[in-house]
Amino acid sequence: MAILLRMPEVAANATHATLQAWSRQEGDKIAVGDCIAEIETDKAIVELNADTAGTLGRMLVRTGQEVEVGAPIGVLLVNGETHADIDALIASSGAIVVPAAQQPAQEPAVPVAPLAAEVATVPARIFASPLARRLAAQRGLDLATLAGSGPNGRILRRDVEAARAEAPTARPAPGRDIGAEDFIEIPHSNMRRTIARRLAQSKSTVPHFYLSVDCQMDRLLALRAEINAGAARKISVNDFVVRAVAVALREVPEANVAWTDTAMRQFRSADIAVAVSTDTGLITPIVRAADRKPLSAISAEIAELAARARAGQLRPDEYQGGSFSVSNLGMYGVAEFSAIINPPQAAILAVGATQPVPVVRDGQVEVAQVMRCTLSVDHRAIDGALAAKWLGAFRRLLENPLAMLV
Repeated sequence: MAILLRMPEVAANATHATLQAWSRQEGDKIAVGDCIAEIETDKAIVELNADTAGTLGRMLVRTGQEVEVGAPIGVLLVNGETHADIDALIASSGAIVVPAAQQPAQEPAVPVAPLAAEVATVPARIFASPLARRLAAQRGLDLATLAGSGPNGRILRRDVEAARAEAPTARPAPGRDIGAEDFIEIPHSNMRRTIARRLAQSKSTVPHFYLSVDCQMDRLLALRAEINAGAARKISVNDFVVRAVAVALREVPEANVAWTDTAMRQFRSADIAVAVSTDTGLITPIVRAADRKPLSAISAEIAELAARARAGQLRPDEYQGGSFSVSNLGMYGVAEFSAIINPPQAAILAVGATQPVPVVRDGQVEVAQVMRCTLSVDHRAIDGALAAKWLGAFRRLLENPLAMLV
């Protein structure tokens, strides 16, 4: 019989997801494993693959439409069924569905190619990378108007950026009289909405307190230069920071915890979430068991996770969870900042730039390379003395880097 395709729960506890693009047209043959549609979560774009071979009989959701998890999005015909079977299936399921072509146009968050009234077909698929699709949506660009420079005309990020650079003046938002003001409205991505909701909730419900420490980095920088002189992969200061955080959590396991209403949850390994900036917002891929991995493995894993994060290719298990977060803005020249805790974690370390600073050693003023780090802590889970103990262990490891490599 015909099969009702439903919006999958592509991320844990997700209630809604967006149908980013249909990969097939109505009437197309579908093989097992074929991608039927691309689904946008709050962190990435994932493929909806067919579990059964058949024909795509009807699309029930428009491209770009946000749909509740479990809601019907399409119908797959198998064993030679007809369109009459589609109507019977929808009626028997009890679902209230309006075919995509007959749905009233909503106030679109992003420009969507209009569907002809009473026609259940869609334009030929536009081949574009997931990142290019998101960028085009945020910047109000119609992919159909862009020329792709990738293989077989695939639209890439550089094509969207080039089109944006060539765009004329900013288009004012519909229905607004902006007068002398000139602005554009960039629709929120699912990721940006999720970031806003989670961080507002964290800042308003989690009792933050902050501790800062200055770490003298001369030994670490000398060791890093020695390692990189003969290494195929260059080790970054952030790689050392992640390793030091993990080893410090192993030394002070009472700080490797999360608060729950019924109990304190203490983690058995140090799973470090590393903040990565992408075009659609911040995401924190996780280096699992970083306390048991060598520095070289941590470095390679961070680089690989960051690259896939920026391409929107992370799996949910690669960014969900974690016991502690690291946010490093030192590469941007930021000397010091305080980060917001990422619940349900109990702490996040904000890392600033390494700078030459006068220090006193053995009664003499010298210039040292100093990096300031600020620890944001959930006071429900970690008290001040415990946070200071952990921060002391972290500082000792950075200032004596060989200790974290054994």
